[in-house]
Amino acid sequence: MLKIGLTGGIGAGKSEVSRLLVSYGAVLIDADRIAREVVEPGTEGLAAVVAAFGESVLTEDGTLDRPKLGSIVFADPERLATLNAIVHPLVGARSAELESAAGPGDVVIHDVPLLTENGLAPLYDLVVVVDASPETQLDRLVRLRGMAEAEAKARMAAQAGRAARLEIADLVIDNDGPLDALEPQVRKVWEELERRAAETV
Repeated sequence: MLKIGLTGGIGAGKSEVSRLLVSYGAVLIDADRIAREVVEPGTEGLAAVVAAFGESVLTEDGTLDRPKLGSIVFADPERLATLNAIVHPLVGARSAELESAAGPGDVVIHDVPLLTENGLAPLYDLVVVVDASPETQLDRLVRLRGMAEAEAKARMAAQAGRAARLEIADLVIDNDGPLDALEPQVRKVWEELERRAAETV
């Protein structure tokens, strides 16, 4: 099994890269998706979040009001650290569970937005970084996701800078250009990952 850490700044196009890798045969463990699962109604994760942030972070139907929580934590590093201390151990445990179900020759992609920030590179055989310029990131967040520019900039500022991500990269996928320039790069990376995975069996 080859364990890959996949990361990139918000708006860099990591989701599209992971979608392509899955289409080639990768096993995907999506930290963001798991982070949502561990705070669903009835979970210990949601109970801990409410204990830390109060009932105001719940919607009327008892689910987590993610935009409301986001507006609290992204403006305050201490509160963000509090949230991470609740969610990250739960995500780690669930990720390990999913990974243990993969086969010996599989390429397991851990899609981890905060891989750089949390110093997680040593956990993986290789780190793949999806790279885009801050200008491209901002444009995509505002134009494609409909974020206000100030919110987009705050989200970007809460993450590691481009240089810090590139420093830990074993392989870099440049996603500063159009979508059709992305697929050949991802295919080339996949071929390299498959080759290395075969050596682990």
